Amino acid sequence: MSGTLRAFRVLLVLWAGSLWSLALWVAPMLFHAQHDQQLAGVLAGRLFAIEAYLGIAIAALALVLPGRAKFLWGYAGAALLAIMQWVLRPIMTEAHAHGLAWGLGFAAWHVAAALTYGLACIAVALLVWNDDFR
Repeated sequence: MSGTLRAFRVLLVLWAGSLWSLALWVAPMLFHAQHDQQLAGVLAGRLFAIEAYLGIAIAALALVLPGRAKFLWGYAGAALLAIMQWVLRPIMTEAHAHGLAWGLGFAAWHVAAALTYGLACIAVALLVWNDDFR
């Protein structure tokens, strides 16, 4: 395996770790440590946005590497993060501001976003587990 592929492998594992740590430890800790729940939500939202951009960057990098066809779970994870960021987040913002968006309240859209993020985490974990990206 070339040095470039090894560096990409490390980057991929770091991305997977950041996805899981944000979901399992960082975001919950924000809401536990910050008494202003709205501020905690804004901070968590910014961190989730960073994950979306990071996922897209990693997927774009995978496109120029050999074995790009084997990165399917990674592309799926990046696409799910993009959906969460640019489709679900604006809807959540609208539901938070107006009480409803497309007939559903903020809590329902939050669950949809959480499930989407969870699926992205699973997709990237499967990629690492199966070692499919080589």
